[in-house]
Amino acid sequence: MALKIMSLTDAAAERVREIMEDSETPVVGVRVGIKDAGCAGQSYTLNYLAAPVPGDDHIADKGVDVYIEPKATLFLLGTVMDFEEDMLKSGFTFKNPNQTGECGCGESVMLKPADLKALAEARQDA
Repeated sequence: MALKIMSLTDAAAERVREIMEDSETPVVGVRVGIKDAGCAGQSYTLNYLAAPVPGDDHIADKGVDVYIEPKATLFLLGTVMDFEEDMLKSGFTFKNPNQTGECGCGESVMLKPADLKALAEARQDA
């Protein structure tokens, strides 16, 4: 069984579908990546796509197409994307086993590449 780079919660998939339906321009899915930013060093990026970008990894989950920037793949292995709402804010969140820290305000994170050897050993033991 292949390891899924990312998965979505029901709430995240529903919110992506809502945004796609409400868009005035065609949207085929979302593109997730990382960039150097913030006091912790990196932040997640999320963009809506009119067309797939050649070379991106593709995941179809819960009826939503997710594209992953190639440079982000190793940092996102095993990540779950969610959509959370409370009285003060709403937005997409990432539960990432490769995240080693975050800044105090939550705007940036510290990520390490996934340990592919440990993942392979864990899959053999399962």
